[in-house]
Amino acid sequence: MKFIGIIPARYASTRFPGKPLAVLGGKLVIHRVVEQVSKVLNDVYVATDDERIKHAVEEFGVNVIMTRSDHKSGTDRIEEAYRKINGNVSSDVIINIQGDEPFIQEEQLETIMKCFDDPSTQIATLGKVFTDMDAVKNPNSPKIVVDNHGFAMYFSRSVIPFVRGKDESAWLSDYPFLKHIGLYAYRAETLHAITCLPQSSLEIAESLEQLRWLQNGYRIRVGLTNVETVGIDTPEDLAKAEEFLKLNFR
Repeated sequence: MKFIGIIPARYASTRFPGKPLAVLGGKLVIHRVVEQVSKVLNDVYVATDDERIKHAVEEFGVNVIMTRSDHKSGTDRIEEAYRKINGNVSSDVIINIQGDEPFIQEEQLETIMKCFDDPSTQIATLGKVFTDMDAVKNPNSPKIVVDNHGFAMYFSRSVIPFVRGKDESAWLSDYPFLKHIGLYAYRAETLHAITCLPQSSLEIAESLEQLRWLQNGYRIRVGLTNVETVGIDTPEDLAKAEEFLKLNFR
């Protein structure tokens, strides 16, 4: 099975403009993401709508695809990029790696790839068991409920499920609350199909695009990882990432 990695990278960000070109440990954030992904995948592309990012990526010798600036989601940008790439490099599965995850690990990519050993897998993502109840209650950290076969039943910013009859302090010992790790992979035909779908009512309510896919009957397999991600959303996160880099990647 052939896999291709595409990293969407936008310059315009409300909380951190120019984030992919921020410097982390002497290298651009986007460069670090590419380096990590290239440890596992041979075919890696950056998809951007900004000439500054394009030129920077070309300087360190990575393929870059220019996409439209009006995409409403990273998945839409991935689909456009793959259509442009497909004339030269076709693939069975496209992996969508966030451009602000400079510490993505080989194990995480390998886990999501293994999800496609099952031919019934259309879309895959990752989940990690929460270890802190305050983190579970954070609406910026979506939760996943999975069925007995490892497929997602629902994603929510709320605490799901509700553990009835128990004090909240005991919930973590009663149920393995699962954090959503925002790494996605799609079969090529599925990627095209889901980007043709209109926004769904659940997606709009929770502001989670994966609910559009579930609401339209697509199945999302959830691979489990023990690796925590360290994403960069704000300049403050960049400072934390610098400390993380010093402590873990000497």
